[in-house]
Amino acid sequence: MRLLDLPRYPLAQLPTPLEEAPRLSAALGSFRILVKRDDLTGVALGGNKTRKLEYLLGDALAHGATVILTEGPVQSNHCRQTAAVAARAGLRCVLVLSSAEERPSPQGNLLLDHLFGPEIHLVRTREERARLLEQLAQERAERGERPYVIPTGGSTPVGAAAYVRAALELVQQLVERQVHPTRLFLASSTSGGTHAGLALGTKLLGDPFRIVGVAVEHDAATIRERVVALANETAATLGLAVRLAPADVLVDDRWIGPDYGVPDASTIEAMTLAARTEGLVLDPVYTGKALAGLIGHARAGEIEPGETVIFLHTGGAPALFAQAGELAHFFAAGDTVAS
Repeated sequence: MRLLDLPRYPLAQLPTPLEEAPRLSAALGSFRILVKRDDLTGVALGGNKTRKLEYLLGDALAHGATVILTEGPVQSNHCRQTAAVAARAGLRCVLVLSSAEERPSPQGNLLLDHLFGPEIHLVRTREERARLLEQLAQERAERGERPYVIPTGGSTPVGAAAYVRAALELVQQLVERQVHPTRLFLASSTSGGTHAGLALGTKLLGDPFRIVGVAVEHDAATIRERVVALANETAATLGLAVRLAPADVLVDDRWIGPDYGVPDASTIEAMTLAARTEGLVLDPVYTGKALAGLIGHARAGEIEPGETVIFLHTGGAPALFAQAGELAHFFAAGDTVAS
């Protein structure tokens, strides 16, 4: 099946902008930064999951689905957007969310989840999420419903295909501007869908730039293995002969910080620098760590003067508000009080 043959439910505002970031560039050195604004895809405060959900929802409707089921951590961007697009398509939605807290505060993505009206189930661990998701899907099928299950992050070959298309969109923008970047930085995790789709898309186009996945969890080898496998599954789904090898996928795991979803000083510095130079809002889970990786490469001299690099802004701003208390102490020292 070719990319154009995949069922698609149009949702996103495309193409997303490709913006210059001159003040951020000047703050980091004599190279050029362009920001691909996939935080502006439009639905439910935007983000990279909207692109994937166009194809996942299209596939669900093509299979006659009546209810969408998915899972993720309590501040999942994917779950927030899935609930929104299910409402938009008139489908019921079930979310299975994990939280260390028995009654997590309805802030950030969780607040928006409740707003969109899905059925929400709370568990403690990722393993419990997967088990309960399977159980709930089976129960609904036994009732005569038609469940469509989306795994973590929408990272299936159908979902990853959206970022093959995004690679084509981005390269067209670059050709129109006659810009030749050397690399693209993005947040990468074990769900791997965005990274896999982009890696496959750029491979098809002759590798016009190198993709640098900045790990936000686990280690580089684990993420690389997942990205390669998913990219090749996506290629098979699309009927493509090309395949990726581990050497085709670069993952840098030096900016994970204390844990998944937990920022450190480098994440906060990146978020602050983006905000105070370009007015960009990054999150402490994904994009803050991805920009910290870009900054780290720049300071280590790994980005040469005159290079052009792309930063993929994948969204996730609601998670910033969910961590307001934890983040407050990073900024308190700089507060001033009028006399």
